[in-house]
Amino acid sequence: MRNQPVKIGLMGLGTVGTGVVRIVQGHQEDLQKQTGLAIEVAKVLVQDKEKERSLSLDKSLITTDAADLFSPDIDVIVEVIGGVHPAKEYILQALDNGKHIVTANKDLMALHGAEILSKAQEKGCDVFYEASVAGGIPILRALVEGFSSDRITQMMGIVNGTTNYIMTKMSQEGAAYEEVLKEAQELGYAETDPTADVEGHDAARKMAILSTLGFHVDMSLEDVDCKGISQVTAEDISYAKKLGYEIKLLGIAKRDDELIEVSVQPTLVHRTHPIASVNGVFNAIYVHGEAVGETMFYGPGAGELPTATAVVSDLVTVVKNMKLGVNGRGSVAPYKEKRLKSDEQIVSRYFLRLIVDDKSGVLAQITSILAEHDVSLEQVLQQPYNEGGQAEIILVTHHASRKNIYSVRDLFEALDSVIEIKSLYRVEGLERK
Repeated sequence: MRNQPVKIGLMGLGTVGTGVVRIVQGHQEDLQKQTGLAIEVAKVLVQDKEKERSLSLDKSLITTDAADLFSPDIDVIVEVIGGVHPAKEYILQALDNGKHIVTANKDLMALHGAEILSKAQEKGCDVFYEASVAGGIPILRALVEGFSSDRITQMMGIVNGTTNYIMTKMSQEGAAYEEVLKEAQELGYAETDPTADVEGHDAARKMAILSTLGFHVDMSLEDVDCKGISQVTAEDISYAKKLGYEIKLLGIAKRDDELIEVSVQPTLVHRTHPIASVNGVFNAIYVHGEAVGETMFYGPGAGELPTATAVVSDLVTVVKNMKLGVNGRGSVAPYKEKRLKSDEQIVSRYFLRLIVDDKSGVLAQITSILAEHDVSLEQVLQQPYNEGGQAEIILVTHHASRKNIYSVRDLFEALDSVIEIKSLYRVEGLERK
C-alpha cells in the first residue's frame, strides 16, 4: 500500500492556480486525514519565472518547461492554464505518461472532452473536471455519482455569473444593458472584451460538458443553439415582470425518448421557479431525474477560492482512488448515440414583442397566422407604443414547436402592419414536471 506523498504538477499559477497552492499548503492536515497521504505541489509550470506573484514559492519548484511535469515522480497534473492549445497536447501527453488529470478548462473539455476521456480509459487514468462548469458547485460529481442509478431528463441553469449579474441589475434597477455592462467591467465581473460571456459562448461550452456527462453522448459545441443577452432591453424585462417572469440567460438541455436538445438563450422564467430568484454572480443548475424528480444546485460560479476548492476536491478524489487502487474507473467516455431534435421536435412556450400599426384588424391578422400554425395564446398585452399611431403587442404562447414559431415570425415580418419584431424569447418554469 502506498505511503509516500502524492506529487502534483501544477500547470498555471494565475488566479485559480494560486488558490490551489494556498489550499493544498494551508489544509495539509485535513487533506492527509481525508486521503491518508500527504499531497505536495512538486512542480509549477509558468510562462515567466521572474513575474511577481502574491504567493511565495520555492524557486526550484517553478519551471517554464512542460516536460518537467511529465517526469516519473509526478503523479497528478492539475491544469489551470486555460485555452485549448497547448493544454490539450499537455494533457494527452500526460495521460500517455500515466498521469492522472484534474482540470478547470471548460474550453478544452467542451471541444475535446470525449477524446480526453477515451484516452484516460485506455491508459487507466483519472480525469476530473468539476471546476470547468460552475466553480464551487459540485454539479459534475453529482451527475456522475448522485444520479448514477437515475436517468436525467432535463438540466436547466444559470451557468455564467457575469450575465446573471447584468440581468439582475437590469431587472432590479431598470438600467440599460450598456450601462450595466460597463459597471460589470469596472467591478471585474466582465472582461474588457465581454463577448464570450454576453453572447453566451461561455455558457454554451458548459452546457456541452453537462449534456455530454448527463446524457452520455458526445455533445459538441456546434450542437448547442446559442444566443446571448446583448439584445435584451430594459423594456423586455419590464414586460416580462408584468407578466410574472424574470429574464435569465439559461442553458437548457432536455432529453425526450433519447432525442436531445441543448441551447443557451435569454429565457423568461416564471417567478415561482427557484431559478428566477438566483441573482448577482451566483450560478444555479436545476436537474430533473426520472426517479428523484427535481433537484437544484446553487452557489458561486467563479473566483479564486470557489474554483480552486472544486479543483482540490477533484484532487482528493484522485488521491483516494490511488490509495484504493481504482484509478481510471470513474472516467466514462460517452457511449450513447447522439440524436438531436429537429426544430419540429423542440417544443416550448414563447414570448413575442411586436410593434404594429395601431389600427383595427391588425390583432386579427396576427391571431389568424398563429392559428394557421397551431400556436395558441396564453397571454396578450397591447398598449400604445408612441404618438405616431403605433401599438405594442406582447404575446405569450402555449407550447408550440420551434419550427412553427419561426414560421410565424417570418410571416409577421412580411406583414405591412407589423413594423418590427422587437423580441422573441423562450418561456420556461410555469409548469413543473
